[in-house]
Amino acid sequence: MNNKLYEYLLMLGDNSMILGHRLSELCGHGPNLETDIALTNISLDLFGQVRSYFQYAAEVKGGEFTEDTIAFLRKDREYRHVLLVEQPNEDFGHVIGRQFLYDSYHLPLLKQLTESKDETIAAIAHKSVKEARYHLRFSSEWVKRLGDGTDESHQRMQKAIEHLYPFIFELFQETDIEKEMKELKIGADLSRIKEESMTTIGEVLADATLKIPESAPRMAKGKTGIHSEHLGFILSDLQYMQRAYPDMQW
Repeated sequence: MNNKLYEYLLMLGDNSMILGHRLSELCGHGPNLETDIALTNISLDLFGQVRSYFQYAAEVKGGEFTEDTIAFLRKDREYRHVLLVEQPNEDFGHVIGRQFLYDSYHLPLLKQLTESKDETIAAIAHKSVKEARYHLRFSSEWVKRLGDGTDESHQRMQKAIEHLYPFIFELFQETDIEKEMKELKIGADLSRIKEESMTTIGEVLADATLKIPESAPRMAKGKTGIHSEHLGFILSDLQYMQRAYPDMQW
């Protein structure tokens, strides 16, 4: 049971960590100061959630595991995030599109987890759900602003959605661990999350005058450790200090 709970916590934490890292790459590169600060704050929110998940994961795992070793010292096949969050920052449309599609899933996930029988997971979700509401409001407003803006912003936003949309279906693919956590009333029901998420996506894209892509879903396996080439570059940055200076103390 402990190993399965640990793996489930990785699924929850890794999504936020990799997306938070992607957003951190934009610090100082936003289109204006207000948006730059907002994206940085969202990154910090996500890393705050990661710390809570990984502190609990270290407690569950026991031994010499800490939040830092879990975050920085795993191999690429040991990360459990979906491929959507590791997609690169091609342009601002891709940044916003990726954030919106993830937020549309993340908010209903956290709302369900507030009712988890695991008191620690429920407490983390209660704290995080307020942040997720802001994240979704921020990203959805930008999708509408870009989609229903100039010809160029509309074209770029549509292109971003065309690329990113097929990745969202991995979010709703239930692994054996997620199924067991759901049955134990510790984890979330992905079928219910999918229904709410797809409704949100449809409404926002319609308001943004953007078309829902007809491209086939990407049947990715990020939750089981099979990732794209992007993860190697992410980990080379994310793990550098821990690998170069093991057990460094300030």
